[in-house]
Amino acid sequence: MKAELLLAAAVCIIAGLALVSRFPAHAGEIPNATGYTVLPPIRHGNLTVFPVAMAKSHDTTGFLTLDEGLRSGEVTVSESGSLTPLVRPRHPEDSTRPYRGGGAQVNTLVLVNNSKRPLILLAGEIVTGGKQDRVIAKDRIVPSESDPIDLGVFCVEPGRWTGISSKFSYSGGVMVQPAVRARAMADKDQSKVWAEVGKAKEQVTVEAASPAAVSTLGSTTSYARVMQNDDVRKQVDAVAAPIEQGYESVIKQLRDRNAVGVVVAVNGQIVWADLFASTQLLQKYWPKLVRSYAAEAIGGKPGAREIDVKAAQQFLEDMEGRHETIESEPGLYRHTEVTGDGFRAFELTSLLPKTGFDLHVAKMAE
Repeated sequence: MKAELLLAAAVCIIAGLALVSRFPAHAGEIPNATGYTVLPPIRHGNLTVFPVAMAKSHDTTGFLTLDEGLRSGEVTVSESGSLTPLVRPRHPEDSTRPYRGGGAQVNTLVLVNNSKRPLILLAGEIVTGGKQDRVIAKDRIVPSESDPIDLGVFCVEPGRWTGISSKFSYSGGVMVQPAVRARAMADKDQSKVWAEVGKAKEQVTVEAASPAAVSTLGSTTSYARVMQNDDVRKQVDAVAAPIEQGYESVIKQLRDRNAVGVVVAVNGQIVWADLFASTQLLQKYWPKLVRSYAAEAIGGKPGAREIDVKAAQQFLEDMEGRHETIESEPGLYRHTEVTGDGFRAFELTSLLPKTGFDLHVAKMAE
């Protein structure tokens, strides 16, 4: 028995060495025990982004994003109670919560995916319109050609409950900044989401250059409209553009090494990580992700110390939790929330045929 155990251990070591040799770390890079390699950082002001490469990439071409679906009209989002029930032949894998009807509700919208591709929804994505702008509450997958489903959301526009149309439209690709995402994903509390939206609006208003912009920002309750204000966009782009250009350069150089995500630090503190199943999927989300990180960094001051690659690697490696919550739609997806010492992690795993991999992993520091 002892000889068999030694042989098994030797096989594991050899396999591990083979994996490391296949994806060697370059100068300034640290391979992660979870299969990720943290790359040297891109810095601008008080925002630092560490690109992350993955040993194995997955085929994600069969998935649709919310932005793609809203732009094409294949995905519709409406206020609850405004949609005539739609009945399709049931898909065996479609066990999502069906639309129950009723009047408009702050924390519920109705979504229909008319595409022939499954739809990915990420917590933090904004849909604008209806009676209030909303933010998606958690990561999930909606099957292709779905029946109407109840979609859990939080309001990010306190003070408005009127609308010319009950429909929601493409918001130009806006995602709330990490501090607001955290309140939606971890706290699941509408009042805390509103409080964080208020803080975010106040911060960018202070930084807005012109009196006209300050007046405009003070009169709107919409997070999306604040972030799309010309003065605010200039502030955000001043931070985001150098990071985006630097990351695009890294992706071009390391495409064959599967750059799939980032670890984000603001003011010398690691605050967030977003990791995807493929470079292609990351690239679809990258423009609005980098602006959400930049929005978090507006007005802040650089920290006393710079976060290095080792610290970013340790942040990714620490996934041991004290509590784990799993929600699953059989044959469709599994959503896992892990609570650990000083962090929360959220994993969206596709259970569709020929998948079985994590589409998106988000981790927040607490």
